[in-house]
Amino acid sequence: MTRDIFLCVNLSDSWTAGQPIVRVGAAEAVLRSLRAAIEEGKLPVGTKLSSEAALAQQYAVSRSVIREALRSCASLGLTVTRTGKGTFVISDRVASDLTLGQYSARELTEARPHIEVPAAGLAAERRSDEELAFLRDVVQAMCTEDDPEAWVSLDASFHSAIARASGNRVFESVVADIRDALAHQSETLNMVAGRQQKSDVEHRRIVDAIEAGSAEEASAAMREHLAAVGVALDRLLNAN
Repeated sequence: MTRDIFLCVNLSDSWTAGQPIVRVGAAEAVLRSLRAAIEEGKLPVGTKLSSEAALAQQYAVSRSVIREALRSCASLGLTVTRTGKGTFVISDRVASDLTLGQYSARELTEARPHIEVPAAGLAAERRSDEELAFLRDVVQAMCTEDDPEAWVSLDASFHSAIARASGNRVFESVVADIRDALAHQSETLNMVAGRQQKSDVEHRRIVDAIEAGSAEEASAAMREHLAAVGVALDRLLNAN
C-alpha cells in the first residue's frame, strides 16, 4: 500500500488555484497535478518547472517524492530534464510510447517474453534452495512495502534474481542491462495504472511455480505477468 496524502496545494501560481482535494499516494498526487496543469495548458510547452526544492516546499512533500513524480512525467513524454538547466515541458499530451532511459516501453514489451519467460522456466528446474529463499523474501517484502520507491527496487531485484536462478548468464546479463528501464516502467505504471498490488499477486504465482519445480507453470506465470503489464501499458498510451 502506498502512503496517502491529501493533495491540497495552496500556491500563488495561478495554475494551482482551485485544485480539488484528492486522497492518493504522494508521488501520484504530484504527478496528477503536474500532468493536469500541462495537459490543460496551465503549464504550456516550453515552461521551465520550479526546482525540486521549490516544488517540494510548494507541495509539502519530500524531494524524493518530487523526483519520483518528475521521472514519471519524463517517461510519459511530458517533460525533459536538462542537466544544469532544469526541467522543461516539451509536450501537452502523453507520448505514443514511454521513454525509459535508453529503452522504450514498447521495446521492453517486445523483448521481455523472449528473455524472462524461458528464464523463469529454467529457474524452476535449476534454482538452488538459497535462490528460492531469496525470491520468497523479496516477494514477502514487496507485499508489505508501502514506500513506492523501495517497492520498485525490490521489483527489479525480483526479476534479476529469476534470471540469475536460471543459470543462463546471457539471460542474467540482459535483465541486468534493462534493470533501470524496468524500474522506470514499474514506477510509472504503479502511479498511473495502479499495478503494484496486482504485480504482487502475479509475482507470488511465479515463485510458487518455481518452488514446485514446474518449468511449464513458471513460464506460464511469467508470461501472464508480462502480458498484464503490456495491457496496462496499452491502456495508458491508447487513452491519450
